[in-house]
Amino acid sequence: MCIQTEIKLKSYFLLFILLAGTFYLQAQQKKKKVIFILADGIPADVIEKLQKPFIDSIANIGGYKRAFVGGDKGGYSQSPTISAVGYNSLLTGTWANKHNVWDNDIKEPNYNYRNIFRLVKESDRSKKIAIFSTWLDNRTKLLGESLPQAGSIVTDFHSDGYELDTVSYPHDNQSLYIHKIDERVTKEAADCIKANGPDLSWLYLEYTDDVGHRYGNSPQQIEALGYVDKQVGKILEAVRYRQKNFAEDWMILLTTDHGRDPVSGKSHGNQSDRERTTWIVTNLKDMNNYYRNYQPAITDILPTIARYMDVKIPRSNLMEIDGTSLIGKVSIASPIVHLANNRMDIGWKPQDETGKVKIWLATTNNFKYGGEDIYHLMAEPLVSDGSVSLDLGPYPSAFYKIVLEAPFNMVNRWVFVK
Repeated sequence: MCIQTEIKLKSYFLLFILLAGTFYLQAQQKKKKVIFILADGIPADVIEKLQKPFIDSIANIGGYKRAFVGGDKGGYSQSPTISAVGYNSLLTGTWANKHNVWDNDIKEPNYNYRNIFRLVKESDRSKKIAIFSTWLDNRTKLLGESLPQAGSIVTDFHSDGYELDTVSYPHDNQSLYIHKIDERVTKEAADCIKANGPDLSWLYLEYTDDVGHRYGNSPQQIEALGYVDKQVGKILEAVRYRQKNFAEDWMILLTTDHGRDPVSGKSHGNQSDRERTTWIVTNLKDMNNYYRNYQPAITDILPTIARYMDVKIPRSNLMEIDGTSLIGKVSIASPIVHLANNRMDIGWKPQDETGKVKIWLATTNNFKYGGEDIYHLMAEPLVSDGSVSLDLGPYPSAFYKIVLEAPFNMVNRWVFVK
């Protein structure tokens, strides 16, 4: 065999090994899937007291953490601790001052603040999305399925609207029909996950809130939470089946939308600590320092899902998101803005001190109406500096939007000049 032929054969062999290795790695790479479950109106102090075999088994893998809803108490983002408000804060990663859902009527949601389902579909049309819900409005109004102004997205799988079927589910005074619907949507969610493995799924359960309104702090509330635990168990079984039989990694997130009033436990909507305090349970082991050292918000769930699924969020949308990812690296947290004497002092708490922070300023809010805001790069301090002072002389305005863009995350604040 001549030397040139031998060299060619060796080259082909090496190329074959390289390609085979690449194909092997691709085959071994697991698809990222997410199921988030929202069980309505369960106070943190209640869920913490009870034995919950299935929920606890998830928390034992990843963790349990108190969280909050309601935005910045007393600030521009303060949001009612009401169900649909909380749902949309989760779905959009923003507070009510942006997504414009202030109560359960859902009159004029601002779809310019894209929800996570729309972001997933726009990032990759091949991804499958699913919703299983005891309240039809979650799909038709909050997601805005098929509405042009909401991106014309269509769910690949859904199970909802049964509360309108008063023949199959006659409405009784104890709301047991809601429990029966919760059971049905849970079964259909588990069956769908097992058979189809949607990339992103939302299961919404209502009965715990109905019981809370009727009985408040009570044995009935505890019984309802037991139902939720068993329903979570059915989803957990389906997820485990997928992970055993398919090359998939699943993130499970379980949360609630609000707490309850501190006296009777029958109401919610205000800003007491018990109404604002919620919780998050997850099976993810590698939560970041932000999750461990701060109280996460319901708005943090969207960026967490997006990072886990590698969803590409448009920059203009990213600059509006109020949440911070609970996984992966985070540069900065807890931005504070003070305005006085034509100067703006901005502070933040460094998490990973790598690199610089780009300080962006806009004097418009065109994004709210589907337009674009013109941002000015005001400064580039080091992340480790923790603060910067800006001269606002060239930019007189009654309103400012501030975005801090660091290497691993963005945070934002609004400022209204009094």
